[in-house]
Amino acid sequence: MLVLGSGPGGQKAAIAAAKLGRRVAVVDRPDMVGGVSLHTGTIPSKTLREAVLYLTGLTQRDLYGQSYRLKEDITVADLTARTQHVVGRETDVIRSQLSRNHVQLFSGTGRFVDPHTVALREAGGRERLLSAEHVVIATGTRPARPDSVEFDGRTILDSDNVLTIERVPRSMVIVGAGVIGMEYASMFAALGSKVTVVEKRAGMLDMCDVEVIESLKYHLRDLAVTFRFGETVAAVERHPRGTLTVLASGKKIPADAVMYSAGRQGLTDELDLDKAGLAADPRGRIEVDAHYRTEVPHIYAVGDVIGYPALAATSMEQGRAAAYHACGEPVGQMHDLQPIGIYTIPEISFVGRTEDQLTEESVPFEVGIARYRELARGQIIGDAHGMLKLLVSPVDRTLLGVHCFGSGATELIHIGQSVMGCGGTVDYLVDAVFNYPTLAESYKVAALDATNRLRQLDRIGD
Repeated sequence: MLVLGSGPGGQKAAIAAAKLGRRVAVVDRPDMVGGVSLHTGTIPSKTLREAVLYLTGLTQRDLYGQSYRLKEDITVADLTARTQHVVGRETDVIRSQLSRNHVQLFSGTGRFVDPHTVALREAGGRERLLSAEHVVIATGTRPARPDSVEFDGRTILDSDNVLTIERVPRSMVIVGAGVIGMEYASMFAALGSKVTVVEKRAGMLDMCDVEVIESLKYHLRDLAVTFRFGETVAAVERHPRGTLTVLASGKKIPADAVMYSAGRQGLTDELDLDKAGLAADPRGRIEVDAHYRTEVPHIYAVGDVIGYPALAATSMEQGRAAAYHACGEPVGQMHDLQPIGIYTIPEISFVGRTEDQLTEESVPFEVGIARYRELARGQIIGDAHGMLKLLVSPVDRTLLGVHCFGSGATELIHIGQSVMGCGGTVDYLVDAVFNYPTLAESYKVAALDATNRLRQLDRIGD
């Protein structure tokens, strides 16, 4: 098996095939072992977030006062030191995992010569041919860049080069209120930048619970974030003293920097897919079946390059599933209950359906809520704003959705995911014993709230 790309999907595909006794090789650029996820995406952005939270002392201000700050003048060097450390360590871990499993790592880029052969271009320009019974395309994506905008990597940025800015901007415009845009908006706002978010849609993060989004808006506005919904960018001008973002409505927004978060483009341009009998859509994405096979049965594609959901966690599972299928190994279907984690400040995570989705589908539900301020652990860590929401079926008492906002949300969500995945009911959470004091106790509080509401319904019905 030959794997193009060493990101989460490619790495797991390679290791899974190696564990099944196959001879496996991975192709990637020498400076990109671990893929976009490790070098410019998931890992550095989440590490940056931790550095921001630590150095600004933002999460401790309920306890020590609004002026509390661990470091007064936070520089880019302060922020990137932690990022570089983590990326370096993770790169070593991935190299070690590939080596331990006898996966050969070729440095360079690959392009198809025919359906079974890839030409490897090495750093010095030399080419060699690699042939394989199966090929897995896991090349990932890059930020989509509008042709009308002149990116310079210093004042007009995308989500890849925002990590290499020279200094923390005093003001910033972020174009796009998707997951990446909102994560960076909250980080720079926490650092003290005056952030303006421009979004052509009427709202942001529309896949999330409405109450959670309203809470996030409240917190970001408290950090001086301005939202311009229903607006499109007509032009971005670069001036000696900064940038000027001109909106189609005529508004002009001056700022030190502009960051575009306008979706992602599949990295398939240089693969010569036509030589393998394949084609990508206008966004560079490759179509696959339920087993992650492309139109050419021995060529698979996994990860962001196949589109939604484009998450590191799902990419890993796709890589493993593709390798198992290619090797004739039984593999179960990926569960529909996939947790979503959004690393804004505070963070958001959910699994299952939202209130709006259930209402549209005419599915009855009852709500149970636990607020962090009611939990001893919430008081201890200084998070009085977090919340956990359970959506419960009054028919069979199963969980229809779990939504969390606040500290540890992306960790907490897996309890709800496990209960839902096993077909458990709200009664399991009522009867379970949780460590005290913990945030996990919020499940019991929310479950009790939901069952009390269900009891009231039953009484009225009787």
